[in-house]
Amino acid sequence: MKTQSKNRIQAIALTLALSLGAPTASAEENVGRSPWGPQDEIGRLNLMTAASQAAVLSRLAGGKAYDLSVDYHIGMPSWQAAGDPHYLIWMTHTPHGNVVADPLGLGEAMNEHVSYTGAAISMYTHMGTHIDALNHFGLDGRIWNGFEATKHLGDRGWTAAGAEKIPPIIARGILVDVAAAKGVDMLPDGYRVTREDLVAALQRQRVDIEEGDVVLIRTGRMQRYADADAYMANPPGMGMAAARFLVEERGAMVVGADNLSFEAFPSEVEGNYVPLHTYLLAQTGTPIIELANLEELARDGVYEFAFIGGSLKLRGSDAAPLRPIAIPLGEG
Repeated sequence: MKTQSKNRIQAIALTLALSLGAPTASAEENVGRSPWGPQDEIGRLNLMTAASQAAVLSRLAGGKAYDLSVDYHIGMPSWQAAGDPHYLIWMTHTPHGNVVADPLGLGEAMNEHVSYTGAAISMYTHMGTHIDALNHFGLDGRIWNGFEATKHLGDRGWTAAGAEKIPPIIARGILVDVAAAKGVDMLPDGYRVTREDLVAALQRQRVDIEEGDVVLIRTGRMQRYADADAYMANPPGMGMAAARFLVEERGAMVVGADNLSFEAFPSEVEGNYVPLHTYLLAQTGTPIIELANLEELARDGVYEFAFIGGSLKLRGSDAAPLRPIAIPLGEG
């Protein structure tokens, strides 16, 4: 059986399983078991194959490459509600400091001649443009594919489904500009994106989502990135029906948005404060990209593109910084 056909059958089987056991306010939530086998640690990223990558790269139109990442800097938007650290950078070596301290024992003349600058950073893994690994959220002590915290989590991170397992992503990318479809520059504070919003935006753009796509939702929130407090205050986000539409109905491989937490708050599912994260990561094996800078794509009306991105291989981590680019596609 050809790899693409096999992957499609596996994805359909997963979708059927999800539709039968999908989480609701009254249904029991359980982690998903992978159709790609008991050792699978990357979930729906298995939909990406050599053939699918070649197909999208063969359609490159050339021209501008769009950088979808944000700058990291002191004072940048970040999540501190649970006690996680801000972004910090400090100098470990400066040209003048090396003259005074001479840390390498090179002498004053050498340090004055050769200028040496070095720095260190400290940050939470879910800052800036990043991708959530499948171990980020779970249910009842388990994550995607049944890996257990008691067996697979140590002092140096997870031994299963860590960020280092995320492969370089080369796939068809789709921008869904919900804000533009609703005739606004930015969705209102706290707005919950619906399935109908996504359908309307796709119809307006005359594009559709295909199985294995990276789908990025624009709320317009990135316009507030320079003001951390404004960016973080009650942002719009996705609703459960919208997330189901992307994964179950359209077959998205990776989903993302320009806000920090992807989903809208407060939760619409009783007994789960982050139902989209557990649905996507733990139940369907769908990685999440957050803080994607989609403003240039939206400005230029680029709705279909080659998505190319590699994340840092942080062993055992629950997320990693991502530097994605988008290159417009020609006709298929």
